[in-house]
Amino acid sequence: MSLTKLATIISSLTAFLLMLLKFFVGFFSGSIAVLSSAIDSFLDMFVSVFNYFALHNSEKDPDDRFNYGRGKVEAIAALFEGLIITLSGIYIFYESVYKIINKEAVSYLGISIIVMIISVIITFMLVAFLNYVAKKTDNLVIKADALHYKTDLFSNSAILIGLGVIYFTSYHYIDSILGIVIAIYIIYSAYELVKKGFLLLLDVALDSEEVQKIENIIISQNLVTSFHELRTRQSGNTKYVEVHLVFNPDIKLVDAHKISDIIENEIPKIDKKSIWSISVHLDPYNDCVKCVN
Repeated sequence: MSLTKLATIISSLTAFLLMLLKFFVGFFSGSIAVLSSAIDSFLDMFVSVFNYFALHNSEKDPDDRFNYGRGKVEAIAALFEGLIITLSGIYIFYESVYKIINKEAVSYLGISIIVMIISVIITFMLVAFLNYVAKKTDNLVIKADALHYKTDLFSNSAILIGLGVIYFTSYHYIDSILGIVIAIYIIYSAYELVKKGFLLLLDVALDSEEVQKIENIIISQNLVTSFHELRTRQSGNTKYVEVHLVFNPDIKLVDAHKISDIIENEIPKIDKKSIWSISVHLDPYNDCVKCVN
């Protein structure tokens, strides 16, 4: 089993455990913050299970039907997870405002605080593990999961602080105010995730820094007189590069091909964590109408 799949399984089991604890305590205590956190844990579990199957499909090799593989499943999963995070934030905001209007109080504070302490500790350990996997694999789905649980860590910590304030001061409105703050933070944190998943589905180019490094590798070859139609994109863990290299018409094909091989071997060194698919077209003259190089 791959490390990424293992990470999603651990995430799912952790979310299931936290969901049970929070629902039980939130139901009896009446804390909207704890209940909101329980609902968020339920969504976490659902999303982590979805991510497992997304990774399972994205890791399949290209075949006759999917010639370029199924890497875009990762972008779909990230977009889906971002939307789920946004919806949970909207729901928490709604419930918090509703509780302020109806002036509902929180009970069973002692057990609620204990459960949230356990939740913060477990979530912290999970975030640390997911960040390790994300750094090691550079997988977008795991990065999304890590971000998701990081927002949970912050929200759970805020809830714990709020329950502590209520316990010592009896200011029950703090619960709803924290719920609103958590909701705004959750929605804000989901924006970048949704944006990145959406752009990957639209085949956005690699970031400008990577593109510049690719161009530098190309122009470092003296026999390449110019280049054009440089196109880049990413699908899952695979980065695609297409480019036309222009040579002097007198160069031998074997020599031009050797230079192309050098370029194709150097580009993957830009990001060794990713798989690279590079397609180079050799031109004996510049046939590009809109060239700038």
